Amino acid sequence: MSDPVARRRFLYRSLTGVGGIALLDLLNRDLRAGPAVVGNPLSPRKPHHTPKAKSCIFLTMLGGVSQMDTFDPKPALDKFDNTVMDWSKEKNTDQPSLFAKPRLVLKSAFKFQKYGQCGMDVSELFPRVATCVDDIAFVRSVQAESGNHPAAVFQLDTGFVMPGHPSMGAWVTYGLGTENQNLPAFVVLPDFRSLPFSGSQQWGSGFLPASYQGTVLRWKGEAIRDLKPPSEVTPQLQEKEMELLRTYNHQYLEKHFTNPDLQGRMDAYELAYRMQSEVPGVLDIEKESAATREMYGLNDATTESFGKRCLMARRLVEHGVRFVQLYTPSQSWDGHTGVAKNHAKNAKETDQPIAALIQDLKQRGLFDSTLLVWMGEFGRTPDCPAENWEHAGRDHNTKAMTIWFAGGGIKGGTLVGATDDLGFKAVKDPFRIRDVHATILHLMGLSDLQLTYYNAGRNMRLTDTGGRVMEQVVG
Repeated sequence: MSDPVARRRFLYRSLTGVGGIALLDLLNRDLRAGPAVVGNPLSPRKPHHTPKAKSCIFLTMLGGVSQMDTFDPKPALDKFDNTVMDWSKEKNTDQPSLFAKPRLVLKSAFKFQKYGQCGMDVSELFPRVATCVDDIAFVRSVQAESGNHPAAVFQLDTGFVMPGHPSMGAWVTYGLGTENQNLPAFVVLPDFRSLPFSGSQQWGSGFLPASYQGTVLRWKGEAIRDLKPPSEVTPQLQEKEMELLRTYNHQYLEKHFTNPDLQGRMDAYELAYRMQSEVPGVLDIEKESAATREMYGLNDATTESFGKRCLMARRLVEHGVRFVQLYTPSQSWDGHTGVAKNHAKNAKETDQPIAALIQDLKQRGLFDSTLLVWMGEFGRTPDCPAENWEHAGRDHNTKAMTIWFAGGGIKGGTLVGATDDLGFKAVKDPFRIRDVHATILHLMGLSDLQLTYYNAGRNMRLTDTGGRVMEQVVG
């Protein structure tokens, strides 16, 4: 062992062996921590505490809604309109190019009015939602971590700015399972005019078993293509085919029991088989009265898409679906130029359907058991580049955005948080995206710190190191 080369070889082999043992232990821990492949992974599970809501409908406003044009009025913008915005003291921004040129304060193009017994301020963009403010809790002080659309949407949906993590709906169904085994636990209703950045990764299961990923339903035509079997395939023949497929799959799974994708694929086939008889009835909008279809705006081309998806969401939670997420088109609220025209268009498409959803849930006794969340990936600035003044818009703002909750467990007519005089930055009760997620989990009966899955050597969470429940909105 006096040879230096021999000593180095000895140390290399020793360390490699130790590393190999450690790696094997980590892999075994992953295997032990993973859920058993037997049984139904979506069977109902006991929550961590008594839930306030059984289902969640998440209304995703992609692009970044302007808080000072919707639910956070700022009279100071009128006073300083068309004056230079001083950014010299604002050193921290992930968009330096946006703020390198002269910028001018931009007043809101919309009038605000107080509504409800709570006296909530709502702009003229949302006259229908304004009638529901006594059932809504507004939070004006939520902050994001990225002003870049793809990263910000990932954070909104998964809690992290990088892809590869489970989505909110996946975490909720992993924690609670679902009540109706003939329907997906987690349903996604996107606008196919423009899907969110990275598409299915936004509602994927990440490192969770594939059974917890979202199922996309279409609002026009067949909800799921090719769900109905060919006419020559009888129910008896299909059952025999499924039984044969189960036998082969289980034989293979016994030899490859660490393959979560295979188990997820098997679960998906079984669910698709059960959905053939359940989905057509659940999503048969023709069963709704003419008055209901009119209330949601299904007879108007402007509101038809979002209106039908809101009605589908109501019917899905009515039949036991745990988590439903709706999306506006990607970047639809992204008003860098012509923000007034942009926001007027998007509000017109969504205002009536959202108000109808709230009213319909209340009429059917579902409001107290269904949590509604309305939010986008970030807010917008109180100013615009001077060179764009003729087509004035607002840029991305991670420092403040307004979101709202309604329904299960929410203290309606509540206002939480505040921004500065121009609406640029949260100055009272600032919250982060992880706090929004912690609040949703809490209302659904889950503790964000207890809801974990062992992956890559550590217990992973939707809220990472933990979030803070917004106690002010909880009833």
